[in-house]
Amino acid sequence: QVQLVESGGGLVQAGGSLRLSCAASERTFSFYYRGWFRQAPGKEREFVAAISWDGANTYYTDSVKGRFTISRDNANNTVYLQMNSLKAEDTALYLCAAARRYSDSDRSYDYWGQGTQVTVSS
Repeated sequence: QVQLVESGGGLVQAGGSLRLSCAASERTFSFYYRGWFRQAPGKEREFVAAISWDGANTYYTDSVKGRFTISRDNANNTVYLQMNSLKAEDTALYLCAAARRYSDSDRSYDYWGQGTQVTVSS
């Protein structure tokens, strides 16, 4: 079964940092775009960041530019999201996903993890 598993979430104070990880069960994900989305209660799922299969291209939603960094290690089928200067509005369930092409739409992603909770206290 194709599986994505996130980890690294937790409680952090505003201004702090967390690094999220998403491990994939299959090596074939080396050739997928990998993305991070987040969803807070009562809000729509929103795009956060994505990275091309070779890691050469990265994309971020405006609200996290300069604070978050997405990276990947294809040898370990793992994508990371380094989150710095966290704000209360970053609080959400963070989900990783995989797609054949770049997209900022969750509809384009074929595989999803279960999510890891990030809570930022203000």
